[in-house]
Amino acid sequence: MKTWMIGRSPRQAFILAAMLAVVIVAAVIIFWRHGSLQAAQTPAAPRIPVAVAEATVRDVPIYYDALGTVQALNTVAIRAQVTGQLVSIDFRQGQEVHQGDVLAKIDPAPLKAVLDQAIAKKSEDEAQLVDAEKDLERSTTLVKKDFETQQTVDLQQANVDRLKSTLDADQGAIEAAQTQFNYTTITAPIDGVVGFRQVDIGNIIHTNDANPLTVLTQIKPCTVIFTLPQDDLGPVREAMLQQAGVSVLAFDQNDKAQLAQGQLLLINNQIDQATSTIQLKAQFPNEDERLWPGEFVHIRILVATRKNAVTIPPVAVQRGPNGLYTWVVKPDNTVDQRSIETMPVNNDVAIVTKGIASGERIVVDGQYRLEPGSRVDTKTQAVTSGPDKT
Repeated sequence: MKTWMIGRSPRQAFILAAMLAVVIVAAVIIFWRHGSLQAAQTPAAPRIPVAVAEATVRDVPIYYDALGTVQALNTVAIRAQVTGQLVSIDFRQGQEVHQGDVLAKIDPAPLKAVLDQAIAKKSEDEAQLVDAEKDLERSTTLVKKDFETQQTVDLQQANVDRLKSTLDADQGAIEAAQTQFNYTTITAPIDGVVGFRQVDIGNIIHTNDANPLTVLTQIKPCTVIFTLPQDDLGPVREAMLQQAGVSVLAFDQNDKAQLAQGQLLLINNQIDQATSTIQLKAQFPNEDERLWPGEFVHIRILVATRKNAVTIPPVAVQRGPNGLYTWVVKPDNTVDQRSIETMPVNNDVAIVTKGIASGERIVVDGQYRLEPGSRVDTKTQAVTSGPDKT
């Protein structure tokens, strides 16, 4: 190098250095433009389409679920209380009747005769009593004049007392005959719906027949018997203490349509040790008769209401090796994997106890393609809500 520089002036050296610098700058510019062109020609990563929902704050009622059976409030087998021929049936099968309505009649003639005999017997004994009282009065007057003995008076008094007792027995016989006669008209003891007729007109009906005339069931109101695990007993009892009436909802067998709303009536006084369950009974007004005795229904019993809870759709909750998480969409439309703690409520709502704030957008569909930092194209999905339950 020293040999090459010998004989060159400082001016020539400067020009040579300047030319070298220009070459270097040009190379840098060409390299930068080439890299920019390649970057421009490289397609950007596509946005991942996802459906999102917003975390919201609301009061969430907490329900316990159970399966129950509808029962009539009262069920009465309508039977004859006297034996006789059935001469009239005054109800239609399936008819709604009220207490006191006539359901059927038994031939009253034999029992009417017994009643008339009892009345006649009393009339006869009353006449004898009048005669005996007159004899007693005469004997009493005569004994004062020493025309009659005291023994005769005592006998007359005993006869009067006997006849009075006989009249009391006659009155009892009349009342018994009247009662039997009244039983020939069969009336409804309660409000309800009559079932199938099991005895036809003209047959002799007995008090000890195997089959009743019909069965009358009271379905307004009605009750539902259901069971819960014994671990749920504490919260349910607490709800009964805290609330004036514990609300109970009845749903159809598909657990979709609500049939009725009622209140918890009682908790059974013993736990079934074989199944570790406790029976409960709820009562429903059932004015529209949507509940029918023997029907299986889904029951939801309100035990508490969680105030100001942060809620998200359960489909947003994912399970990973480190526990539960969800995908959160940040303001720049990139996603972040967020660890959360939840309390499941039902198929529509999950309560987030830690990890999510109200108003944050969370992914409810399309999670399987996501990675932390992925850009997304969001579409808001409506959040359905229904009666919450655990």
